[in-house]
Amino acid sequence: MIVRNGRLFMDGRFVEGPDVRIHNGKIQEIGYSLQAGLYEQITDVASDLILPGFVDVHIHAFRKHDTMEGEQAVRSMSRDMYREGVAAFCPTTMSASPEDTKKAVTGIRAVMEQPEGRGSRVLGAHMEAPFLNEAKAGAQRKEFFLDPDMEAFLNMTGNHPETVRLITMAPERNGAEAFIRSVTALGVHVSIGHTAATAEQVHAAGEWGADHITHTFNAQTPLLHRAPGVPGAGLTDDRFFAEMICDGVHLHRDIVRLIARCKGSGKAVAITDAMEAAGMPDGEYALGGQTVYVRGNEARLRDGTLAGSVLTMRQAFENLVHLFDISPEDAACMCTSTPADSIGEKYAGRLTAGSPAPLTRWTKDIRFAGILD
Repeated sequence: MIVRNGRLFMDGRFVEGPDVRIHNGKIQEIGYSLQAGLYEQITDVASDLILPGFVDVHIHAFRKHDTMEGEQAVRSMSRDMYREGVAAFCPTTMSASPEDTKKAVTGIRAVMEQPEGRGSRVLGAHMEAPFLNEAKAGAQRKEFFLDPDMEAFLNMTGNHPETVRLITMAPERNGAEAFIRSVTALGVHVSIGHTAATAEQVHAAGEWGADHITHTFNAQTPLLHRAPGVPGAGLTDDRFFAEMICDGVHLHRDIVRLIARCKGSGKAVAITDAMEAAGMPDGEYALGGQTVYVRGNEARLRDGTLAGSVLTMRQAFENLVHLFDISPEDAACMCTSTPADSIGEKYAGRLTAGSPAPLTRWTKDIRFAGILD
């Protein structure tokens, strides 16, 4: 397919003029007046906005398929998310037994090694457990929490640490410094989350190699004027990318704008943190073996604790623009290239040769108009 007459989002701005050739699930070429090959379709998008496929580095499940269920569930997520405009993602684990965690990571690796033909690319696992703080468990099952330990980590990855792209942990736990230094040396990005850490402990973790904050403001110490906690440190320390769940439930409008102003479009990372009800109607669902009650755009445990979200990345983009008054250019970065940058990904989330499909098409007033692949 050749996409023609679009306003392409490239290098942080919308550019008119170039064509895009997509073939075999990737961008093959970007240039002017590209000539169609035999049987190649030309799609004139009539000045609509064209974005790279979204990148979601924090998503547990989608449409009744959960990362913790293993390979086939991750494959289903890949296929379904592709149709929502997601080019790449990090299937995200929950706290569970070492055996169940190993099964999930093994399933993720299998999809990385043999990707779905028309599916979102799996960039690696996001392990959101088990090195978390019980005091900030949120919807995570605290009975499986551990102090950070390389032997335990390697066991849970089946001795394939390269499968893990990102791991969330509490830096105040015993052994955190040694673990962060060791795991980042292997190329794994460390995110601070589900933690009672002080601002000083977060800055220290940055010295050890951590570079990411998990769902900023949620399941962590608050921002106070004499104790800035995780958010204060994360927003002011330029080493950190800051995740944000832009569903209008997890974060107040002013807080989303605060994150955007402090971190800028190059460090503010839109995520979904979605559980299996994403893309599904209201009802009862599950997360980490716990019943979750979904009403409207909220997913909660019986006691009212937020349990992930039902957000999609395309809704996150629309929310950033229409609900939070973020510019389309900044919002596009936060949903595409910035999540990719936060885990060292160089192709997904960009309009460049070699980047994975699909692209997403948007009307001039930022309404979803479909995918292009």
